[in-house]
Amino acid sequence: MQKNKKLPIGIQTFEKIVQDNYCYVDKTHFVQQLLNEGTYYFLSRPRRFGKSLFLSTLKAAFESRRELFQGLFLYDNWDWNQSNPVVHISFGSGVMRSVRDLEIRFSAILDNHLRLHDLQLCQDDLRERFAELIQTLYEKTGRRVVVLVDEYDKPILDSIENTEMAIALRDELKNFYSVIKDADPYIEFVFITGVSKFSKVSLFSGLNNLKDITIDKRFSDICGYTQDELESVFSGWIDDNTDLVEVKSWYNGYSWMGRQVYNPFDILLYLDSKVFQNFWFETGTPAFLVKLLCKGRYYIPEIQNMVAGEEIVGSFDVDNITVEALLFQTGYLTITGFEQIGAFRRYQLSYPNLEVRAGLTNAILNGLVQDHLAKTRNQSHVLDSLSNNDFPALKKTMQAFFSSIPHDWYRKNQLANYEGYYASIVYCYFAALGLEVRVEDVTNHGRIDMMVKLGTHIYIFEFKVVELLPEGRALQQIKEKGYADKYRTDGVTIHLIGVEFSSEKRNVVRFEVESDKI
Repeated sequence: MQKNKKLPIGIQTFEKIVQDNYCYVDKTHFVQQLLNEGTYYFLSRPRRFGKSLFLSTLKAAFESRRELFQGLFLYDNWDWNQSNPVVHISFGSGVMRSVRDLEIRFSAILDNHLRLHDLQLCQDDLRERFAELIQTLYEKTGRRVVVLVDEYDKPILDSIENTEMAIALRDELKNFYSVIKDADPYIEFVFITGVSKFSKVSLFSGLNNLKDITIDKRFSDICGYTQDELESVFSGWIDDNTDLVEVKSWYNGYSWMGRQVYNPFDILLYLDSKVFQNFWFETGTPAFLVKLLCKGRYYIPEIQNMVAGEEIVGSFDVDNITVEALLFQTGYLTITGFEQIGAFRRYQLSYPNLEVRAGLTNAILNGLVQDHLAKTRNQSHVLDSLSNNDFPALKKTMQAFFSSIPHDWYRKNQLANYEGYYASIVYCYFAALGLEVRVEDVTNHGRIDMMVKLGTHIYIFEFKVVELLPEGRALQQIKEKGYADKYRTDGVTIHLIGVEFSSEKRNVVRFEVESDKI
């Protein structure tokens, strides 16, 4: 219980957290476990997830700074009689838009280590200087070297929309990282971390013993806070007015085959303000991801219940980026289920929590429509219409969804030929509001079957494009499929809403409602 300690918002240095009286979730048992089980490690986690803090913790442990670990697991479970020189490389600061920018940054990092250890090197080439630094540290101290690489992929991600430049930066980084393999006799421990997971072949050629613990359930909570950690370490910041169920739905849910965790950045800002807000999402709108989704005419409702194979949760390369892999690796999707049948490994992916679902669908909606002011106004009208069960107003608002999109916008983006566009618009409008939304049937892009819950009212929508599915009315199809049956319970009012859209007229042409209270 740390009632009198401060919230470590934005603090990435282990020493500062300990010395300046901040709350700290003890992850030091992972330090011992990693060293006992291997030498070379790789970890991918979304941005602002505590990766830099964990590397700072590793650095303090290997430098034998025992005084910082008092009261923590590692204090009595580490050999403090010896220390190792640490080479800590971070590409987290600044933006590198060219190979020259990368060279300047890496040179500055190496120079900083030379000053820190009072060394002089003979080599001028950056790759050779890196290799010489590791060997010289080993020879000077008589101890093998620890190499920590933070944000290893950021130079590539800075130029991800410029494939040619991204490839050039990747190749330069590959040249630097190749040093680690050849320096094996002088290496004690290596830990590389970043947001994305580029293939070993493209970046870590030769490092075949690099153990990827990204979706290893033993290390699933190496970054992030579990529910128990939240309620114990931050108990002084949780009072009787804190709705932990609501907090969990907003910010918990990230899973890498093990225990679910909170994004530290999110939950710390919530504990500080006690306001539910899209804290993490607002720090970096995924513009490139949204462009890929819109350009690829992706059927957005499928994101909520995605089935993926090893190639999706595995690695990718600069010139072969799939939307699904990018969604998972950047934290917009998480693992909700897993099944192995023979040699086939199948993963169930979905949004981790309400914040990510609302934030991403809102960003996608901004990419699918042009008039953002009209979009915001329509969202407000949707909430009012549902709150008052004013279905004529809801119909009018849904018509306004599409009326606000200029015809020229369709022509420029070829959206008239994108059969999933209309259903994606409807889904995003509701999901972006943060309402409970379930998608029942995403097998046909001309139709979306969707449940929306607000209070004690459940709305079952069937939305169809008449040119794609001309037979039958949408409302009648809801009844025939019996989608409402599983939601029938005492005190709940169910509304069946059939919406039919014409791609020729580009608007709602039929809107029918039936309601019943159980």
